[in-house]
Amino acid sequence: MDHTLSLLPFLFIIIISSFHVLPVSPTPSHKLKSATTIRKLNRGGPYIGLVTVIATEENAFLRSVDFRPDPTHPFLDLSGRRFRIGKIHGKKVVYVRCGRGMVNGAAATQQMIDVFNVKGIVHFGIAGNMNNSMSIGDVSIPKQITNAGLWDWLNPDKVKGVEDIAYLDVGNYNVPKGDGDNELGSIGYNYEQLYSVTGHINAPQNVFWINTTQEWLHLAADLEKMELSQCVNASLCLPKKPKLVVGLKAATAYIFVDNAAYRNFLYDTFGVSSSDMESSAVAMVILNPLIFT
Repeated sequence: MDHTLSLLPFLFIIIISSFHVLPVSPTPSHKLKSATTIRKLNRGGPYIGLVTVIATEENAFLRSVDFRPDPTHPFLDLSGRRFRIGKIHGKKVVYVRCGRGMVNGAAATQQMIDVFNVKGIVHFGIAGNMNNSMSIGDVSIPKQITNAGLWDWLNPDKVKGVEDIAYLDVGNYNVPKGDGDNELGSIGYNYEQLYSVTGHINAPQNVFWINTTQEWLHLAADLEKMELSQCVNASLCLPKKPKLVVGLKAATAYIFVDNAAYRNFLYDTFGVSSSDMESSAVAMVILNPLIFT
């Protein structure tokens, strides 16, 4: 009886939330109009999907590239996001700003794949530096990405097993250094679970590293010869000429990393050179080999 009573408010909140959400759904006429537009657009595909995160990145992107909007359907608004359709140097693209965080990254990418005729996804944006050989303004195109925010937070007396790929012992960072014990214990880094149409039903595969598509990585390798600008204008310049590097590793988590000790831990343990808040989620969505045919 007590369990039933404790559940009632939770169920009530869900019902009320659903009730308020339903009226703001598109009307049938809007759905029909959107579906007609999508069919017309997809007949002109396939497109390269472009996904970035925040308004600052979007503004820089639209200012710096020769984006030519589609003359008939320059954009399509879906679920609160604006999908822009057009061309860059003659290549057909559909672009969206997903919003910060892994849920937004995955949701926008999945919606792009479900709705539009895309042959691949390019995700881009700013990231934190984990590698001392990289500097502000450098560009990294990683070969592997991991979710470094899937943790098992363990008690100090917990015996470490094989279920985690690596551990961070909080006691190793005590100041002053003592016996290494700390009530915060340790953090175990766990695997993502990948559900795939090529796998067995309800039998996900454990994955830690997500690989960039080899064909596209080879194409990206040609970009290493690209000359990057050191100055935005006469008064705003980087201290040294930026470089573009292909083939490093990257980490993603719901964490903005601005801590030197943790940055060094990530680099020393996983060999990652950059950290952001969306990339592994975008990669998990497009990892399924039957998405692009």
